[in-house]
Amino acid sequence: MTKRKRRSSAQAEGRTGAALADLGLDDRQQRVVVWSVTAGGVLAIALVLTLVVNAIGGGQSQSAQGSGEVPGEGLPASFQSWPSLKELAPIADRKADTAPLTVQEVFGARTLTAGKVTLRRLASRLDQACAGAVWGADLSEALAEAGCGQAVRGLYATADGMYVTQYTLFNLTDATAAQSLAKSMESLYRGAWVQPLESSRAKFGAYSEANAYVLGHYLGVTWIGRADGAEPGEKDDFIMLGLAAREAEKALFRRVVKVTGVPSDPAQPPGPADTAQPTEEPPSEPGASPAVSAPGASTSVEPSVPAAR
Repeated sequence: MTKRKRRSSAQAEGRTGAALADLGLDDRQQRVVVWSVTAGGVLAIALVLTLVVNAIGGGQSQSAQGSGEVPGEGLPASFQSWPSLKELAPIADRKADTAPLTVQEVFGARTLTAGKVTLRRLASRLDQACAGAVWGADLSEALAEAGCGQAVRGLYATADGMYVTQYTLFNLTDATAAQSLAKSMESLYRGAWVQPLESSRAKFGAYSEANAYVLGHYLGVTWIGRADGAEPGEKDDFIMLGLAAREAEKALFRRVVKVTGVPSDPAQPPGPADTAQPTEEPPSEPGASPAVSAPGASTSVEPSVPAAR
């Protein structure tokens, strides 16, 4: 009778350990699995492997903010929305304001100023397909439901590069759609957001804040942060940065004038004191770079601007 060669326990354990190591288990976790297999047989193998791999060994889910796999990674730490002003009632419906937005109209000014804060334009872009300006399927769907026909973005930073802001304006069906989208973003911002424009001179870090403003049939979104990603301290005036970014909204008040034929004197909106007041016309830009065209979008990136003396 031929005796079957018995496999040594050391050899079996070595192979078992190698297989478990491939699953990402450390030595302690491997001992737990081997002990459970010996005690409970085949059924225990399946049960313990499932529990160990999912609970102790891995299988941990990551949020969109920290995964590094989501395009446009980065989410604001806080978000608030605000209703429209009565002065913008004449453009509460896109049917009364049919002219499409342009980059020059909204972000024609090289600089945006509020108080002692001056923002310098780094890049701008117009997307005819709004889904291209955001990431996250839920936000794309919400934009589609709101009848979004355009999304125009402008990226700005302070001269010292310490702060970065982006203003995004969505062209929607009407004020009701804009209000509904703003409300939806109060929860959606935790897992979907606006795509940041690219610039070698400034980008958003770990911490940022955002607000959305219903502006007739438009929704304006401010996104503000320190370039180093730190949380704001006592000397970081995010309110004034928001005021400066919202200078881009002067374009909409000019549209009110065009629709009504009378000047519009905007009042202070219900919300924090980060409201831009339409004052002067944006400065001309004789040396501005032309927009770089892309399918369904127009993009403009500014040349380097020397720091203010």
